[in-house]
Amino acid sequence: MNRISQSSTTGLVLHQEGQFVGAGGFNLYYQSWHPHSTTKAIVIIVHGLGVHSDIFENIVEFLIAHDYGVYGFDLRGHGRSPGQRGYINSWSEFREDLQALLQLVTQKESNLPLFLLGQSLGGTIALDYTLRFQAQLQGLILLSPALKVGISPLKIKIGLILSKLLPRFALNTGIGEITSSRDPEYVKTLGQDPLRHTKGTARLATEFMQTVTWITDHPQMLQVPLLILQGGADQISLPESSRLLFEKISFADKERLEYPESYHELHNDLNYQEVLVDLGDWLEKHLK
Repeated sequence: MNRISQSSTTGLVLHQEGQFVGAGGFNLYYQSWHPHSTTKAIVIIVHGLGVHSDIFENIVEFLIAHDYGVYGFDLRGHGRSPGQRGYINSWSEFREDLQALLQLVTQKESNLPLFLLGQSLGGTIALDYTLRFQAQLQGLILLSPALKVGISPLKIKIGLILSKLLPRFALNTGIGEITSSRDPEYVKTLGQDPLRHTKGTARLATEFMQTVTWITDHPQMLQVPLLILQGGADQISLPESSRLLFEKISFADKERLEYPESYHELHNDLNYQEVLVDLGDWLEKHLK
């Protein structure tokens, strides 16, 4: 697989940045973090709509301190990856991009257990992928997965209508940074982030709705351990949607934790340390 990379060492963390080839020949940005001690497993993170792989600093620091390696990438149309902001031709591009990253990680991290972690739209991407291609994964973690979203029904309807006529037509999602976290300092930082965007296109709306419908029709296909972490006050990925999905999944090794007052970005909310402890406990249990 073609890739370009460079490394740097900061403190006790080895950080690497590079590119890998995704669907349609897109050169997508990725980065990885490794402890200088022995790495016991790898966690691959998929971010949500409008953000990028840098927003998981709290998770990365926690996992590195517990001897996990971490990989993250910027989705096409996001962050440092190319493409129109918030646009895809089809959902299969997300799926193939993730497959390409997993192949890269498997080549670089032979024989290490792999966990997939998806947040928001990244949770939808990770869940769709895992339902279809799950054999290589040790477990799936979903943080506030986007299954039913707090976006204006009118905007969604417009997107569905325009998808065939003007697939690249973009609207502001209307999702403000204030709904991401109760931490005012993080909200301020997010609002000033030059890599963040608030665009969603007509085609993305159609592909998202079709994918969510497929997921909700096939929960019985999940055959890997599952952890869902959900903010009870999440106004973006509505809590009842992950609750309903959880109830439909028949695989026995599943767990869902809801934090009643937490907002959308659990890993950047006021109680993020509590969330990370729960994440760490689950990971340790599933390494044994």
